[in-house]
Amino acid sequence: MISFPDTLTALYIHWPFCPYRCRFCPFVALASHNQFMPTYHDALTHEVKNFAKKLDYKPDLTSIFLGGGTPSTYPDELLLDMTGILANVFVIDDSEITIEVNPGTVRPGQLSSWERMGINRLSIGVQTLNDIVLQRLNRRHTAHESLSLIKRASDRFDNLSVDLILGLPGVSTREWKETLRRIVSLPIKHLSLYFLTVHETTPLYFDLRKGNVTLPLEDEMIDLYHWSAEFLDQEGLQRYELSNFARPGYESRHNKVYWQRKPYKGFGLGACSFDGTTRTANEKNLSRYIEYMRSNQPATVFEERLTTQQVVMETMMLGLRCKEGVSLKDIAAHLKPDQRKQLRKRVTSLKNKNFIAERRGSIMLTPAGLVLENEIVTQLLR
Repeated sequence: MISFPDTLTALYIHWPFCPYRCRFCPFVALASHNQFMPTYHDALTHEVKNFAKKLDYKPDLTSIFLGGGTPSTYPDELLLDMTGILANVFVIDDSEITIEVNPGTVRPGQLSSWERMGINRLSIGVQTLNDIVLQRLNRRHTAHESLSLIKRASDRFDNLSVDLILGLPGVSTREWKETLRRIVSLPIKHLSLYFLTVHETTPLYFDLRKGNVTLPLEDEMIDLYHWSAEFLDQEGLQRYELSNFARPGYESRHNKVYWQRKPYKGFGLGACSFDGTTRTANEKNLSRYIEYMRSNQPATVFEERLTTQQVVMETMMLGLRCKEGVSLKDIAAHLKPDQRKQLRKRVTSLKNKNFIAERRGSIMLTPAGLVLENEIVTQLLR
């Protein structure tokens, strides 16, 4: 049974509705279901209030993240109700409150509405500035709309983040570099740079299977990632995690909760929660989720108490993604004496190959090791 200590500081709220479905999207997202928005909102707020009633303290939150789906489609009057409920049952005075935004979905006056609600960080899904590629991915916005939104949002929000995808079919190396130069010239504080991942069952996966699209060469994308990291550092956006870059003081509080394996509570369709030892996930079917809430039952359909081996694996994997690395002392605390000796030998071997570095009792990936993280974790813990 999941149980939250008095250190709970982060919430995730899932808004699953989208005006369209992107061809690469593997997430719990519903296109053309707008008629269910009010009913889902009622169920969502019910889950939030029910959870808060069961706590014997009022969590002082550092982060609230509205993800999706496309949360920028959350109707203003319903989102105002949600933020009011959150302010009533949690302490959110100093919270970083992020909403994910897709260009082309922001209605007139919406930016000012979000500001009045207390939302103070926007994560904007630009992905690329190539209009043809956007169309092929079924992203129904243009580069002009992306750039215009960033400029308009910067008048009201100091903390703007942009998502870009590296390795999209049809985006050349030259065009990627120009995109990055253009984006960093804008008033953004954070950039998430993701390698394209092709998930099974997505339309993009089947396009690849049929030969309708071709992915760039992996080695070329790795070289381009290294160029991007160096370029962003020169522009004042420092890498603090494998895919994330920020100006000093603007690192994502919410994502750091995940990477540091701190407790967080998720609400909504398919949302995950973690209390430090146990992970749960909610129902992914909209009708069943709503019915659970109407009958005052928990929507949890998956629960897993992590083994020691899983804790070690997660600590290593997530820690190595971060600039500060992972403490060998934290890892060793879960290992037997002979396992500690083997870990020490493997650390030395990977240091000699220049894949990891060691400083003040922690190990971290070198530039050469950044794109080999999975292989390095496997070698360290085999």
